[in-house]
Amino acid sequence: MSGWLSPEEWDAVALSLRVAFWATLVSLPPGILVAHALARWRFPGRQLLNGLVHLPLILPPVATGYLLLATFGRRAPVGQFLEQTLGIVFAFRWTGAALAAGIMAFPLMVRAIRLAIEAVDPRLEQAAATLGAARPLVFLTVTLPLILPGVIVGAILAFAKAMGEFGATITFVSNIPGQTQTLPSAIYAFLQVPGGEASALRLVLVSVAVAMGALLLSELVATRVARWIAGR
Repeated sequence: MSGWLSPEEWDAVALSLRVAFWATLVSLPPGILVAHALARWRFPGRQLLNGLVHLPLILPPVATGYLLLATFGRRAPVGQFLEQTLGIVFAFRWTGAALAAGIMAFPLMVRAIRLAIEAVDPRLEQAAATLGAARPLVFLTVTLPLILPGVIVGAILAFAKAMGEFGATITFVSNIPGQTQTLPSAIYAFLQVPGGEASALRLVLVSVAVAMGALLLSELVATRVARWIAGR
């Protein structure tokens, strides 16, 4: 691929892979927790949490990016606190692109995992609890193995969504080549200059290949894991 793509194009692809990987990895634990809470727990504010989780799907991505900038910008209270205390900077950095991509992909991940949890018979969990297992142990030994296909599907779909995130990312971290220019941002940039259509087309083909590959892989892995669980 490095011979087919120019160095600038390859930088955008590599950065997108990096952003999508970290966005998926960091959001997976809270995604499982939130999905389990929405599927199994009953508590005040449950519907509010459900609405907040799915809000990025409804809001314009630019609005999400603006909210991130207003919250995690270097002059924003949270952004200043993170920079001064932990040395973490999100605005106009690739880490901010990962944060934006993770937030935009989070609803898809939670939805897939939640559906998997709701498909598990609660009586199996209740039986384990009756035998004296603590709630975290019940989740780790009973629920998690049964929902593993859903977790894998959610992670793969989130990765694909993070690879294609554009609006929130470009609003929050701009479009700096080699630093914050992800695959969609590079496509947009090439379309703004004369003669950039060929580069944009190559990157579009890469995007299509990644998206289709993620969908096919999610189906294949989920099916095989489900068969493995059923045959244990």
